[in-house]
Amino acid sequence: MNLEQARFNMVEQQIRPWDVLNTAILDVLYQVRREDFIPTSQRNLAFVDMEIPLDHGEFMLSPKLEARLIQELRLKKSDRVLHIGTGSGYMAALLGHLAATVTTVEIHPSLATQAQQRLHDLGFANVTVEVGDGAQGWKPGKIWDVVLLSGSVPTMPAVFLDALAPGGCALAIVGDGPAMKVMRWMRLPGGMHEESLFETSVPPLHHAMQPPRFQF
Repeated sequence: MNLEQARFNMVEQQIRPWDVLNTAILDVLYQVRREDFIPTSQRNLAFVDMEIPLDHGEFMLSPKLEARLIQELRLKKSDRVLHIGTGSGYMAALLGHLAATVTTVEIHPSLATQAQQRLHDLGFANVTVEVGDGAQGWKPGKIWDVVLLSGSVPTMPAVFLDALAPGGCALAIVGDGPAMKVMRWMRLPGGMHEESLFETSVPPLHHAMQPPRFQF
């Protein structure tokens, strides 16, 4: 496989047509090698338009959804980011390129260890991997500029919205399949602004904890 050609095709044929046009995000998709975060046995799927299964029933989102979610966060280089659902560590790496600091939380210790090693080896000194149940809010009382949930949830836990700094942005995929919505919340001077961005459908956050539905 010609990796660079496959990466180019991923960006130009999957991601850009999904209205991901922010040049900083398109650039970082070339800089962060997605294949470095794929389990060896599935590396041939690194650029395919699909969710890639990981250990413990977890998964990587499709490339176009990863990129679109990050674009909708409207990241600034000064942002402190909380990312729930580390998985392979790829999303945290993308965020690490675009923000000041990233704390990414993974419920499965083995996945957290693997992601931390990958991120360390690749030089992501501003990304910290923590083991914990992020769906419970993870360290309540801490304030974040950006919060991103990588899996779907039935409703957005209020603890994440309470943790947003002024001007902050939170993003989550909300609802039950097959119809889910990507929702964005922004803490503006007049209060919390909520908007529905687009529809999609992905497995629940912490898939291994299902069924019948996620509990908070």
